[in-house]
Amino acid sequence: MNIEKFEDVVAWQKAKQLAIIAYREFKLIRDFGFKDQMQRAVVSISNNIAEGFERKSNKEFGYFLYISKGSCGEVRSMLYIARELEYISDQQFEKMYNLSSEISRILAGLIKKL
Repeated sequence: MNIEKFEDVVAWQKAKQLAIIAYREFKLIRDFGFKDQMQRAVVSISNNIAEGFERKSNKEFGYFLYISKGSCGEVRSMLYIARELEYISDQQFEKMYNLSSEISRILAGLIKKL
């Protein structure tokens, strides 16, 4: 498969999906500081993939993929806290945690290819 635009990158597609899930799951959370940090971290994954891709340089793309990968870790860390605070259920945790882990593995593969 030929990747011509950032929307073709599977990691971006999955990161967008994760962001939508997270925004919906945390929509009613009244802990605004926590919610804001989670939303910024989760949207950072897809945005950094897009920004790095658009720079049209493998070196810069790789740099932004590392940032995206770091944001995946931040999201997973926050998911543990969200579960402990009962902001999300165990099922919601598993769904988002697994998707974030999958994105992180895809990013690691992309970084290795570059």
